[in-house]
Parts: sequence; structure tokens; C-alpha cells
Amino acid sequence: MTTSAAPRPADSSGTFALGGDLTVNRLGYGAMQLTGPGVWGEPEDPDEAIRVLRRIVELGVNFIDTADSYGPFVSERLIREALHPYPDDLVIATKAGLTRSGPDDWRPVGRPEYLRQQAELSLRHLGLERIDLYQLHRIDEQVPLADQLGELKLLQEEGKIRHIGVSEVTVEQLEAARKLVDVVSVQNLYNLADRSAEDLLVHAERENIAFIPWFPMATGELARAGGPLDAAARDHGASPSQLALAWLLRRSPVILPIPGTKSVAHAEENVEAARLTLSDAEFEALAAAVA
Repeated sequence: MTTSAAPRPADSSGTFALGGDLTVNRLGYGAMQLTGPGVWGEPEDPDEAIRVLRRIVELGVNFIDTADSYGPFVSERLIREALHPYPDDLVIATKAGLTRSGPDDWRPVGRPEYLRQQAELSLRHLGLERIDLYQLHRIDEQVPLADQLGELKLLQEEGKIRHIGVSEVTVEQLEAARKLVDVVSVQNLYNLADRSAEDLLVHAERENIAFIPWFPMATGELARAGGPLDAAARDHGASPSQLALAWLLRRSPVILPIPGTKSVAHAEENVEAARLTLSDAEFEALAAAVA
């Protein structure tokens, strides 16, 4: 493993052009954890949440992923409070399609009128005239996919969103969506320990579609004393979380990891993972150890 130098750590993660015209550093930030317990309500330490957002931008992160359902709307409001007026290169992606009735409760709602309402509210809460990447958070099986994505396409034609993404889909669902709209990103559960979306990642790479893994670190049991990440981390002077992120960045040039945290110290540690470069042997060893 080698460590490269750069003025800002996130600059070392490489770049990806969303939709071919919106270039971001590949190591981003997921803003879900900024909210209260169960992704519900206000953060326990609002001032630290603001500091986290400002610090990640200082470190070169220019891709922030959030959703209307985080809080609800708490995450979007904090982003605006911390960073508006936004830096010219900052891309804020948000999502709609999951509604909330309490902590840890998530229910798909994809009615066109609901998606339009949420897009308008996100524009207001974020202080934007156009959302750069708007993602369907979940496909609502009770509503035709053409109606759900058709409404996003209308919003796109109206200039209220720039690009469209989808979340938690199969390869077949992604291709069905691409017949209706131009899909520039997919967001699925994927990490070193859970590679169940491998087929989707391979497909996204072939089609040059951004793959945004949520829950990207999932170190947990892997970082236990004597575990595969713990041993490798000690060998290379890095943390298990940094190794997990470095593995994702090495896995595919279309992967945009979005580690989230509500701590400035953890945010700084996560972004430093962009400076780590795994050799082929190290990459394969980690993959094999976890498999």
C-alpha cells in the first residue's frame, strides 16, 4: 500500500463525470447520520453536524448525498445552513420515494404527485433552483414505473432537476428504468462484506453509470481483534474503515463511496482513505479474506 500526496485528501480519490458532464471527486459524503436516532428528528449535536459538513468540503469532498426522508428534511436543512451559498463545484444529490412515520420506519411512496411535491420541497429546503442529481429512493410496486420516472422526467424537462438516478434496484429494473429516462447513477447496498449487488456493479461499470454504495464500510465484525481488516490495518498504519473505503475505490472506477458520520474526527479519518492505494495483491487478499 502506498500513500499519495495531494492538497486535499478527497482529490486523491479520482473523479467521475455524472451523466458525462458533472465531474465530482469519487469519495463523497452521505448525510443520513446527521439526523437523530433512527434517522428521525434533529441531531443530538447540531453544531457538530454543521462542523462536519463544512470540514468535508475543506477536505475536497464535492459530492454530498442526502434524501428528503432523512429527518425528514433535517439533513437537507443542515446542508443549507452549513454550506449555502454553495461552492461552485459542490454537487448535492437528494432522493424521494420513501416516506416516514417514525424512527427506523421507511415506506415506499411513488405516486407522481408525491414525488413532485417532494422535489419542490427539496429545492426549497436546500436553497437550490435545480437539483443536480435526483434519485428515486425506492421503486413503489403499487405505482407503474413509467408514472414514477415519468414525473422525474417532467421535472427534468422543467429544469428543476439535472440528472436522474435510482436506488436499490436489480439489473432488470435498471434496464427497465433506462428505457424510460436517462439514468446516470444507481445506489445500492455494497461493501467489502456484502457484495450481493456485484452483478449490478459489473453492469453499471460496463454502461459507465455511477455506482453509489450505501453502507460502504460495514467494518463491524471484520474489524474485530485479529480479524482481516484489523490485521491489515495494523500492518499499514490505517484504520479498518479506511481500508474498507480504499478497497471500494480500487474495486471500480464507477464507484462513488459516500461514508457518513456525525463526527469531525471520523469524517477526517474517512476522507484520508482517499490517499491510500491498494496493490493488486492487497486488494485480492482483502477480498479473499472477507469472502
